[in-house]
Amino acid sequence: MNDIKYLVRKNILSLVPYSCARDEFSGEDVILLDANENPFGNLNRYPDPLHKALKKEISLLKGVAEENIFLGNGSDEAIDLLYRIFCIPGKDQVLSFTPTYGMYNVSSAINDIEMITVPLDENFDIPEDFDFEVTGNFSLKMILLCSPNNPTGNTLSKEKIITILEKFKGIVVIDEAYIDFSCEPSFISMLEKYPNLVVMQTFSKAWGLAAARVGMAFAGQEIISLMNKIKYPYNISTINQQAVLNVLKEKEAVSDIITCLKVMRDDMISRLNEVKCVKKVYPSEANFLLVNVTDANRIYEQLAAQKIIVRNRSSVVRDSLRITIGTAEENNLVIEALQKF
Repeated sequence: MNDIKYLVRKNILSLVPYSCARDEFSGEDVILLDANENPFGNLNRYPDPLHKALKKEISLLKGVAEENIFLGNGSDEAIDLLYRIFCIPGKDQVLSFTPTYGMYNVSSAINDIEMITVPLDENFDIPEDFDFEVTGNFSLKMILLCSPNNPTGNTLSKEKIITILEKFKGIVVIDEAYIDFSCEPSFISMLEKYPNLVVMQTFSKAWGLAAARVGMAFAGQEIISLMNKIKYPYNISTINQQAVLNVLKEKEAVSDIITCLKVMRDDMISRLNEVKCVKKVYPSEANFLLVNVTDANRIYEQLAAQKIIVRNRSSVVRDSLRITIGTAEENNLVIEALQKF
Protein backbone atom coordinates (compact mmCIF):
# COMPACT_ATOMS: atom_id res chain seq x y z
CA MET A 1 0.00 0.00 0.00
CA ASN A 2 1.58 3.26 -1.16
CA ASP A 3 -1.20 5.78 -0.46
CA ILE A 4 -3.00 6.10 2.86
CA LYS A 5 -5.25 8.99 1.81
CA TYR A 6 -8.16 6.67 1.07
CA LEU A 7 -8.12 5.66 4.78
CA VAL A 8 -8.37 9.23 6.06
CA ARG A 9 -11.68 10.81 7.12
CA LYS A 10 -12.80 13.30 4.47
CA ASN A 11 -13.28 16.11 6.98
CA ILE A 12 -9.64 15.68 8.10
CA LEU A 13 -8.34 15.78 4.53
CA SER A 14 -10.21 19.02 3.87
CA LEU A 15 -9.44 20.58 7.25
CA VAL A 16 -7.60 23.91 7.26
CA PRO A 17 -5.46 23.68 10.41
CA TYR A 18 -5.19 26.47 12.94
CA SER A 19 -2.10 28.58 12.30
CA CYS A 20 -0.57 29.88 15.52
CA ALA A 21 1.86 32.79 15.82
CA ARG A 22 4.89 30.53 16.24
CA ASP A 23 3.92 28.62 13.09
CA GLU A 24 4.06 31.83 11.08
CA PHE A 25 7.34 33.12 12.47
CA SER A 26 10.22 31.69 14.47
CA GLY A 27 13.56 33.26 15.18
CA GLU A 28 15.83 34.69 17.85
CA ASP A 29 16.79 38.21 18.91
CA VAL A 30 13.56 39.70 17.58
CA ILE A 31 10.79 41.74 19.16
CA LEU A 32 7.82 39.39 19.54
CA LEU A 33 4.52 41.25 19.50
CA ASP A 34 2.49 38.73 17.51
CA ALA A 35 1.01 36.28 20.04
CA ASN A 36 -0.53 38.48 22.77
CA GLU A 37 2.01 37.19 25.29
CA ASN A 38 2.97 38.97 28.48
CA PRO A 39 6.31 40.71 27.73
CA PHE A 40 7.58 40.00 31.27
CA GLY A 41 8.68 36.72 32.84
CA ASN A 42 10.76 33.60 32.24
CA LEU A 43 7.96 31.40 30.88
CA ASN A 44 6.00 34.11 29.11
CA ARG A 45 6.53 32.86 25.55
CA TYR A 46 4.62 30.07 23.84
CA PRO A 47 6.61 26.88 23.18
CA ASP A 48 7.76 25.76 19.76
CA PRO A 49 4.61 24.07 18.38
CA LEU A 50 6.61 21.65 16.22
CA HIS A 51 9.35 20.91 18.78
CA LYS A 52 12.13 21.39 16.23
CA ALA A 53 15.10 21.33 18.62
CA LEU A 54 13.78 18.22 20.32
CA LYS A 55 13.01 16.41 17.08
CA LYS A 56 16.54 17.10 15.87
CA GLU A 57 18.00 15.28 18.89
CA ILE A 58 15.48 12.42 18.68
CA SER A 59 16.29 12.06 14.98
CA LEU A 60 19.95 11.52 15.85
CA LEU A 61 19.06 9.13 18.67
CA LYS A 62 16.65 6.96 16.70
CA GLY A 63 18.09 7.27 13.19
CA VAL A 64 14.76 8.57 11.89
CA ALA A 65 14.27 11.70 9.79
CA GLU A 66 12.68 14.63 11.63
CA GLU A 67 9.71 14.66 9.25
CA ASN A 68 8.92 11.10 10.37
CA ILE A 69 8.59 12.07 14.05
CA PHE A 70 5.51 13.23 15.94
CA LEU A 71 5.73 14.36 19.55
CA GLY A 72 2.67 14.36 21.77
CA ASN A 73 1.44 14.81 25.30
CA GLY A 74 2.24 11.21 26.13
CA SER A 75 1.51 8.35 23.74
CA ASP A 76 -2.16 8.74 24.66
CA GLU A 77 -2.37 11.88 22.52
CA ALA A 78 -0.95 10.01 19.53
CA ILE A 79 -3.48 7.20 20.02
CA ASP A 80 -6.39 9.65 20.16
CA LEU A 81 -5.20 11.56 17.08
CA LEU A 82 -4.93 8.35 15.05
CA TYR A 83 -8.53 7.49 15.94
CA ARG A 84 -9.66 10.95 14.85
CA ILE A 85 -7.73 10.85 11.57
CA PHE A 86 -8.69 7.40 10.36
CA CYS A 87 -11.89 6.27 12.09
CA ILE A 88 -15.40 7.55 11.37
CA PRO A 89 -17.46 7.61 14.60
CA GLY A 90 -20.32 5.13 14.71
CA LYS A 91 -19.12 3.39 11.55
CA ASP A 92 -15.52 2.17 11.65
CA GLN A 93 -13.80 -0.43 13.80
CA VAL A 94 -10.39 -1.05 15.36
CA LEU A 95 -8.88 -4.28 16.65
CA SER A 96 -6.65 -5.13 19.59
CA PHE A 97 -5.42 -8.33 21.21
CA THR A 98 -6.30 -8.67 24.89
CA PRO A 99 -5.26 -8.30 27.63
CA THR A 100 -3.47 -5.10 26.66
CA TYR A 101 -3.12 -1.39 27.44
CA GLY A 102 -6.50 -0.09 28.58
CA MET A 103 -6.37 3.30 26.81
CA TYR A 104 -6.97 1.66 23.43
CA ASN A 105 -10.46 0.69 24.56
CA VAL A 106 -11.06 4.03 26.31
CA SER A 107 -10.10 5.95 23.17
CA SER A 108 -12.46 3.74 21.16
CA ALA A 109 -15.33 4.58 23.50
CA ILE A 110 -14.54 8.30 23.51
CA ASN A 111 -14.44 8.40 19.71
CA ASP A 112 -17.48 6.12 19.27
CA ILE A 113 -15.46 3.48 17.43
CA GLU A 114 -16.27 -0.21 17.84
CA MET A 115 -13.37 -2.16 19.37
CA ILE A 116 -12.94 -5.75 18.18
CA THR A 117 -10.99 -7.72 20.79
CA VAL A 118 -9.15 -10.97 20.09
CA PRO A 119 -7.82 -12.90 23.11
CA LEU A 120 -4.11 -13.61 23.18
CA ASP A 121 -3.13 -17.28 23.49
CA GLU A 122 -1.91 -18.99 26.65
CA ASN A 123 1.54 -17.45 26.13
CA PHE A 124 0.01 -13.99 25.64
CA ASP A 125 0.93 -14.01 21.96
CA ILE A 126 -1.15 -13.52 18.81
CA PRO A 127 -3.00 -16.85 18.49
CA GLU A 128 -1.97 -19.31 15.80
CA ASP A 129 -5.59 -19.62 14.67
CA PHE A 130 -6.11 -15.86 14.29
CA ASP A 131 -8.15 -15.33 11.15
CA PHE A 132 -6.02 -12.94 9.16
CA GLU A 133 -8.90 -12.65 6.70
CA VAL A 134 -10.61 -10.32 9.21
CA THR A 135 -8.05 -7.74 8.12
CA GLY A 136 -9.89 -7.55 4.81
CA ASN A 137 -12.91 -5.98 6.50
CA PHE A 138 -13.17 -2.49 4.98
CA SER A 139 -14.69 -1.05 8.17
CA LEU A 140 -11.64 -2.17 10.15
CA LYS A 141 -9.34 0.84 9.97
CA MET A 142 -6.68 0.19 12.61
CA ILE A 143 -4.99 -2.64 14.51
CA LEU A 144 -3.31 -1.79 17.82
CA LEU A 145 -0.44 -3.97 19.04
CA CYS A 146 1.46 -3.47 22.30
CA SER A 147 4.91 -5.08 22.32
CA PRO A 148 6.29 -5.55 24.91
CA ASN A 149 2.72 -5.92 26.03
CA ASN A 150 1.13 -4.28 29.06
CA PRO A 151 0.19 -5.88 31.46
CA THR A 152 1.82 -9.17 30.45
CA GLY A 153 5.39 -7.97 29.77
CA ASN A 154 6.17 -10.20 26.77
CA THR A 155 6.94 -9.22 23.19
CA LEU A 156 4.57 -10.38 20.48
CA SER A 157 5.73 -12.64 17.67
CA LYS A 158 7.64 -10.61 15.09
CA GLU A 159 6.60 -13.02 12.34
CA LYS A 160 2.90 -12.67 13.16
CA ILE A 161 3.15 -8.87 13.32
CA ILE A 162 4.80 -8.86 9.89
CA THR A 163 1.99 -11.06 8.57
CA ILE A 164 -0.51 -8.46 9.79
CA LEU A 165 1.51 -5.69 8.14
CA GLU A 166 1.57 -7.64 4.89
CA LYS A 167 -2.13 -8.53 4.84
CA PHE A 168 -3.84 -5.53 6.46
CA LYS A 169 -4.52 -2.46 4.34
CA GLY A 170 -5.37 -0.22 7.28
CA ILE A 171 -3.15 1.40 9.93
CA VAL A 172 -1.01 -0.85 12.13
CA VAL A 173 0.05 0.79 15.40
CA ILE A 174 2.84 -0.87 17.40
CA ASP A 175 3.11 0.55 20.90
CA GLU A 176 6.72 0.11 22.05
CA ALA A 177 6.51 1.95 25.36
CA TYR A 178 8.75 -0.67 26.98
CA ILE A 179 11.08 -1.43 24.05
CA ASP A 180 14.15 -0.08 25.89
CA PHE A 181 13.90 -3.02 28.31
CA SER A 182 13.60 -5.62 25.55
CA CYS A 183 16.19 -7.64 23.68
CA GLU A 184 14.05 -7.42 20.54
CA PRO A 185 14.71 -4.65 17.98
CA SER A 186 12.22 -1.87 17.34
CA PHE A 187 9.91 -1.93 14.33
CA ILE A 188 11.14 1.59 13.49
CA SER A 189 13.50 0.02 10.96
CA MET A 190 10.46 -1.14 8.94
CA LEU A 191 8.82 2.27 8.46
CA GLU A 192 9.98 2.63 4.85
CA LYS A 193 8.73 -0.82 3.90
CA TYR A 194 5.27 -0.35 5.43
CA PRO A 195 3.65 3.07 4.82
CA ASN A 196 0.70 2.05 7.04
CA LEU A 197 2.94 1.43 10.08
CA VAL A 198 3.01 3.72 13.14
CA VAL A 199 5.49 2.97 15.94
CA MET A 200 4.97 4.63 19.31
CA GLN A 201 7.59 5.07 22.03
CA THR A 202 7.81 7.24 25.13
CA PHE A 203 10.11 9.08 27.52
CA SER A 204 7.91 8.05 30.47
CA LYS A 205 9.44 4.64 31.19
CA ALA A 206 13.14 3.97 30.57
CA TRP A 207 14.00 7.67 30.39
CA GLY A 208 12.38 8.41 33.76
CA LEU A 209 10.23 11.33 32.57
CA ALA A 210 6.69 10.15 33.33
CA ALA A 211 5.88 13.56 34.81
CA ALA A 212 6.92 15.36 31.61
CA ARG A 213 4.38 13.47 29.44
CA VAL A 214 6.27 13.31 26.14
CA GLY A 215 5.40 10.51 23.76
CA MET A 216 6.80 9.77 20.31
CA ALA A 217 5.20 8.42 17.16
CA PHE A 218 7.25 7.40 14.13
CA ALA A 219 5.62 6.96 10.72
CA GLY A 220 5.73 7.97 7.09
CA GLN A 221 5.69 11.69 6.38
CA GLU A 222 2.07 11.58 5.19
CA ILE A 223 0.78 10.22 8.51
CA ILE A 224 2.98 12.55 10.57
CA SER A 225 1.72 15.55 8.59
CA LEU A 226 -1.87 14.57 9.37
CA MET A 227 -1.08 14.20 13.08
CA ASN A 228 0.53 17.64 13.14
CA LYS A 229 -2.43 19.02 11.23
CA ILE A 230 -5.00 18.15 13.92
CA LYS A 231 -3.00 18.31 17.16
CA TYR A 232 -3.49 21.22 19.54
CA PRO A 233 -1.03 24.03 18.64
CA TYR A 234 1.12 24.02 21.79
CA ASN A 235 0.73 20.44 22.97
CA ILE A 236 4.08 20.15 24.80
CA SER A 237 5.23 22.88 27.15
CA THR A 238 8.64 24.53 26.94
CA ILE A 239 9.43 23.10 30.38
CA ASN A 240 8.72 19.55 29.26
CA GLN A 241 10.55 19.91 25.96
CA GLN A 242 13.59 21.14 27.89
CA ALA A 243 13.30 18.26 30.36
CA VAL A 244 13.68 15.80 27.48
CA LEU A 245 16.55 17.76 25.93
CA ASN A 246 18.31 17.65 29.30
CA VAL A 247 17.91 13.89 29.77
CA LEU A 248 19.08 13.24 26.20
CA LYS A 249 22.43 14.69 27.25
CA GLU A 250 22.67 11.86 29.82
CA LYS A 251 22.26 8.91 27.45
CA GLU A 252 25.04 6.86 29.06
CA ALA A 253 23.58 7.30 32.54
CA VAL A 254 20.14 6.28 31.25
CA SER A 255 21.66 3.22 29.58
CA ASP A 256 23.24 2.22 32.91
CA ILE A 257 19.90 2.57 34.68
CA ILE A 258 18.17 0.41 32.07
CA THR A 259 20.83 -2.28 32.47
CA CYS A 260 20.42 -2.13 36.25
CA LEU A 261 16.64 -2.45 36.02
CA LYS A 262 16.93 -5.46 33.72
CA VAL A 263 19.29 -7.17 36.16
CA MET A 264 16.94 -6.45 39.06
CA ARG A 265 13.99 -7.68 37.00
CA ASP A 266 15.66 -11.03 36.40
CA ASP A 267 16.62 -11.22 40.08
CA MET A 268 13.02 -10.51 41.10
CA ILE A 269 11.80 -13.32 38.85
CA SER A 270 14.09 -15.78 40.65
CA ARG A 271 13.13 -14.51 44.10
CA LEU A 272 9.40 -14.42 43.42
CA ASN A 273 9.47 -18.01 42.19
CA GLU A 274 10.63 -19.00 45.69
CA VAL A 275 7.67 -17.30 47.41
CA LYS A 276 4.91 -19.64 48.57
CA CYS A 277 1.92 -17.50 47.51
CA VAL A 278 3.32 -17.06 43.99
CA LYS A 279 1.95 -19.55 41.48
CA LYS A 280 3.64 -18.21 38.36
CA VAL A 281 5.83 -15.33 37.21
CA TYR A 282 5.24 -14.61 33.54
CA PRO A 283 8.26 -13.87 31.29
CA SER A 284 8.88 -10.16 30.88
CA GLU A 285 10.84 -7.87 28.59
CA ALA A 286 9.53 -4.76 30.32
CA ASN A 287 10.26 -3.05 33.65
CA PHE A 288 7.47 -4.92 35.42
CA LEU A 289 6.35 -8.47 36.16
CA LEU A 290 2.92 -10.04 35.92
CA VAL A 291 2.65 -12.41 38.87
CA ASN A 292 -0.06 -15.03 39.36
CA VAL A 293 -0.75 -15.44 43.10
CA THR A 294 -3.04 -17.49 45.32
CA ASP A 295 -5.47 -14.68 46.14
CA ALA A 296 -4.69 -11.44 44.34
CA ASN A 297 -7.44 -9.34 45.92
CA ARG A 298 -6.46 -10.23 49.48
CA ILE A 299 -2.73 -9.89 48.83
CA TYR A 300 -3.20 -6.55 47.08
CA GLU A 301 -5.20 -5.13 50.00
CA GLN A 302 -2.69 -6.33 52.58
CA LEU A 303 0.27 -4.98 50.61
CA ALA A 304 -1.52 -1.63 50.34
CA ALA A 305 -2.04 -1.65 54.11
CA GLN A 306 1.76 -1.87 54.36
CA LYS A 307 2.07 1.09 51.96
CA ILE A 308 3.28 -1.15 49.14
CA ILE A 309 1.22 -0.34 46.08
CA VAL A 310 1.22 -2.77 43.18
CA ARG A 311 -1.41 -3.07 40.42
CA ASN A 312 -4.20 -5.61 40.77
CA ARG A 313 -4.73 -6.96 37.24
CA SER A 314 -7.19 -9.69 38.22
CA SER A 315 -9.86 -8.06 36.07
CA VAL A 316 -7.87 -8.99 32.96
CA VAL A 317 -5.69 -11.94 34.11
CA ARG A 318 -7.18 -13.95 36.96
CA ASP A 319 -5.46 -13.63 40.35
CA SER A 320 -2.57 -11.60 38.98
CA LEU A 321 -0.64 -8.62 40.27
CA ARG A 322 1.56 -6.39 38.16
CA ILE A 323 4.68 -5.41 40.06
CA THR A 324 6.95 -2.66 38.75
CA ILE A 325 10.68 -3.08 39.32
CA GLY A 326 11.65 -0.52 41.96
CA THR A 327 14.85 0.30 43.78
CA ALA A 328 16.77 -2.56 45.41
CA GLU A 329 15.31 -1.54 48.78
CA GLU A 330 11.75 -1.42 47.42
CA ASN A 331 12.15 -4.81 45.75
CA ASN A 332 13.37 -6.32 49.04
CA LEU A 333 10.35 -4.92 50.87
CA VAL A 334 7.99 -6.49 48.31
CA ILE A 335 9.63 -9.92 48.68
CA GLU A 336 9.60 -9.68 52.48
CA ALA A 337 5.93 -8.73 52.49
CA LEU A 338 4.93 -11.54 50.09
CA GLN A 339 6.82 -14.12 52.11
CA LYS A 340 4.31 -13.59 54.94
CA PHE A 341 1.39 -14.90 52.89
